[in-house]
Amino acid sequence: MNKVSITLAFALAVFLSGNAALAQLPVEVFAGDKRSTLDVMFFRFFRQANGENSKVLFFNRNRASVDYDMTSSANLPSFGFTEAVSYNHPHLKGFAPVFIGQIFNSGVYPKAGVQFYRLTGDITVFSWLVSETLSQPSLDYYILLRYTPSVGEKLRLFTQLESLNVFPTETESAYAFTQRIRLGLQKEAWQFGLGSDLNQRGRDDFSTMSNSGVFLRYEFR
Repeated sequence: MNKVSITLAFALAVFLSGNAALAQLPVEVFAGDKRSTLDVMFFRFFRQANGENSKVLFFNRNRASVDYDMTSSANLPSFGFTEAVSYNHPHLKGFAPVFIGQIFNSGVYPKAGVQFYRLTGDITVFSWLVSETLSQPSLDYYILLRYTPSVGEKLRLFTQLESLNVFPTETESAYAFTQRIRLGLQKEAWQFGLGSDLNQRGRDDFSTMSNSGVFLRYEFR
């Protein structure tokens, strides 16, 4: 299976799912030099009966990737689902307790900790520090920074940086660090441009995987 066919398959899945069930959701297709990814990520407050935002914020992240070197036994597709609910009282100034459920290829992981969320004009800051509620837990520090200033009458700059750092409490478990960068333009509901994903894993010696390419995002309304 070549890069073009995989990327087109991802794009088709995006539009089919968008027409069926992804109203008002941002969906990204990223075609890199080593793999393609499909990403759905958003955070929104639950609405009250009067239509105003409640204090409960919901974060959703569904992500799947396919490696171009996939075989029947190696480099198999990976997936991850992250659902988080936080209670954001105005007196906490953006900080909030957060409870998270994650499902990956490797299993199910409940987590809890502290979150920070701030949306000011064109700047978005979203972050958390959480711990697994299982025995011998790992600590996760996640941050998302987004900046979308206007650069023309109908265009905006689209810049986004994500960083996820996993610190195990077990002495023999590996650290894991992930950075994702997106740089492009936004026109109405479309965002497009260049991107790069970098993953590092290890304890004393680290293995590194990079994936650079182009992204296309659309916010279904």
